[in-house]
Amino acid sequence: MSSEHPLITTDPARRGGRPCVRGLRISVGDVLGWLAAGMTHSEILADDPELTEADIRACLAYAAEREPREVRIGAAA
Repeated sequence: MSSEHPLITTDPARRGGRPCVRGLRISVGDVLGWLAAGMTHSEILADDPELTEADIRACLAYAAEREPREVRIGAAA
């Protein structure tokens, strides 16, 4: 569990070590994929009642924190 994102957990035995919501089998990537597909927070919460609004926000915060760490390689001249 991360102190920076207490709702996001990782466990090598669960979902291949992917970051998940509160130890559930729902990964951060699942939530981000649903949002990217156009699902609203309300739709996600209705489909997965074990999730909370705070869980969705935690997934977004986790992804936002990770994004600046990406390495951008420019095209060869």
